[in-house]
Order: sequence, then C-alpha cells, then structure tokens
Amino acid sequence: MVAKAKEELEQEILVKEGEKQKYLAEKAPPLNTGGFSLAQLQDLCRELHAKIDVVDEERYDIEAKVMLNTREIKDLNIKVLDLRGKFKRPNLRRVRVSADAILRSLLGSKHKVSMDLRANLKSVKKEDTEKKRPVEDSDWRKNVEAMSGMEGRKKMFDAAKGSAQ
Repeated sequence: MVAKAKEELEQEILVKEGEKQKYLAEKAPPLNTGGFSLAQLQDLCRELHAKIDVVDEERYDIEAKVMLNTREIKDLNIKVLDLRGKFKRPNLRRVRVSADAILRSLLGSKHKVSMDLRANLKSVKKEDTEKKRPVEDSDWRKNVEAMSGMEGRKKMFDAAKGSAQ
C-alpha cells in the first residue's frame, strides 16, 4: 500500500514537471540574440522589462488576495469558536476566604455555622529543656587540653564504647 502511494506520488511529480516545462515553453520562448544590432537588443530589453513589471504586478495582487483570504479565514475561525462556546479560560487568582465564609457559601446564608479551628487542636505543654541539660559548668579549656592528642581520642573512644554497651 505504501509502495503504491509512493509510485503515485512519483507519477504526480513527473506530471507536474511536464506541465511546468510546457507552460514555460509557451510563455518564455528561448532568446536568439546572435544577429541583433544594438538598437534591437535595447528594444528587446525594454520589452522584457515591461513583461517583468506586468508579472510583478500580478504577483503582488495575488499576494494581497492571499493575505486577505488568510485574514478572513482567521476571523471566521474565531467566530466559529465563539459560537461553540470554547473560550480561553483566564488564570484564576488565589482568594483568601475564612472557613466561616466557605461554610456560609456552601450551606447558604440561612445556616449560621461558626467553626473554630483552634478549638480542635491539642494543647502541647512546653517542657523545661534546661532541666534535662546536664550541668557542666567546667572550664572548656581544660576539656580541650584533656582531649588533645592520642590520649584524648582514646578517652573519647572508650567513653563511646562504654555508653553503647
């Protein structure tokens, strides 16, 4: 099926190329400037410039028509979307609303419900962290001197080993 489509595409390309060659042969015959004098060459150049101007005018008109048609197509597509009701939704903004206002909007204005969110929370007592902290008000310099060197590291190792057991 793909091979058949490929063959048809190749045939279509060949047909278009043949039509193009035929059109160019009709519209632009080959120039023979071998035996022309200077005046004849100048006349030929003037004719060619006039033809080029006509072709440019036609091209410009066709481009203007295409631009107009594309603009009209876009406008019609917008009208179709408007008629279908498919609008672009705007970005929603965050709005702060209290819990009472949410309940009032859900239940209606007849039901007056007040909701105290803090009433349902557990109360947590602060523990005295200072009581649990061991009291070591010794001089820190003595501790540094005692722990320096290999003996200090051995003490730290022994202390860690003793507490793990």
